[in-house]
Amino acid sequence: MSTLKVDGIRSNSATSDAITLASDGTCTANITNNLSNRNLIINGDMRIAQRGTSSTSSGFQTVDRFAYDRNGTGAATQSQVADAPEGFKYSLKIDCTTAETSPAANVYNLISQKFEGQNLQHIKKGTSNAQSLTASFYVKGNAAATYTCELRDQDNTRFNSQTFNVTTSWSRVTLTFAPDTTGAFDSDNNLSLYLFFWLSAGSDFSGGTFSSNTWHTTNANRIGDGQTNFFDSTDRTFFLTGVQLEVGSVATDFEHRSFAQELALCKRYFQFYDNLNQGGRSYQSTANGVGLITPFVFQPTMRAAPTITFANVDHGGSQANIRMSNYKNSTQVSLDVYSTDSTGDVWVVVDISISAEL
Repeated sequence: MSTLKVDGIRSNSATSDAITLASDGTCTANITNNLSNRNLIINGDMRIAQRGTSSTSSGFQTVDRFAYDRNGTGAATQSQVADAPEGFKYSLKIDCTTAETSPAANVYNLISQKFEGQNLQHIKKGTSNAQSLTASFYVKGNAAATYTCELRDQDNTRFNSQTFNVTTSWSRVTLTFAPDTTGAFDSDNNLSLYLFFWLSAGSDFSGGTFSSNTWHTTNANRIGDGQTNFFDSTDRTFFLTGVQLEVGSVATDFEHRSFAQELALCKRYFQFYDNLNQGGRSYQSTANGVGLITPFVFQPTMRAAPTITFANVDHGGSQANIRMSNYKNSTQVSLDVYSTDSTGDVWVVVDISISAEL
C-alpha cells in the first residue's frame, strides 16, 4: 500500500485549500454542506413570532430573538412577512413610516440578536488562538443602499464593523470578522455579544475614522461615511432572513432546524401562553387575600428568573384575578388565583407573557 503525502488539496480554479493537512496527522476541511449546531443565531429564518407578526413599537415585538431598536424622530413598522428567497418562507421587514432626514448625533436605528457568554467559549476570544466569525444573511430593500453589520463585545466594550450592500433583489451577504485576541467572553448566562444590523446612525457612532473589520474601542468609529440613512424617505424598506453566525472563515449553507427545535430554543428567552386556564377552590379568609397557589413550570427552563406580565384576564363571573406569588426562578413560578369578593371557586382565563431576554 502506498501513501500520498501532501500539505493540502485544492480545486484547479480555487484560491484556497479545501483540505489543509497538519504535521500531526490531522486536517482542517472547508465543508459547505449542513453540519449541525454550528449556527449561533436562533430563529435566523424568522419562522417563530410568538409575540405577533407586526408592530410599530421598538424592541422585541415580532420575530423571536431579533430586537428592532431605534430612537430619534424616525419611525418604522417591523413585521414578519411571507417574502423570502428560495429555501425560506419568512423574513423580517422594516418599513419606514416617518422620515428623519437629519438624524441627531445620538440616533441609532438597528436590528440585533444577543448571545450568552457561556455559548461563545469555543470562539476562544481573548487568546492567541482566537477564531474568526463569519456572518451570512439574505437582504433586499426598495432601493440600493449600504448598511453596516457589527459585532459588539459587551464584556470588553469592543467593536468590529463591516458594510454591506442591498439591492431590490434578494442577495446573500457573507462577512468574515477577524479574530480578536483581546478580551475574553465571560462564561455565564449574561449578555456577552451583539450582532447588529445598523440602518441609521448619528455622528456619535459615525463621526470618527471607520476601519472595516478591525477590532477597536472607539464609539465614533463604528459606522462609515457610506452608510445609508434608512429614514431618509418613507419609501425605505429593509428585508432580512437566513441569518447565520458561525466559527471560522467559511460561510456554510444555512442550518435549517426543525420548527420544534427552533421554538424550544426561542422559549429559553420568551414564552407566551394564550387563554391559559387557571383556577380551583380558594380558601382565603378575606377578599383579595392569598387565594389558590398553583405552580407553573416553564417548558423549557428559561435563561434566568423571568419577568411575567398578565393580559386579557377573564374571570368568567367568579370574581377572580391572578398575580404572582413571591416564588419565582428560571424553572417555575407560583401563581396566585384569588377572589376579589369572598371565599369560593375562582377561575381565570389569561394571556401570560414570560420574558428572560438578555
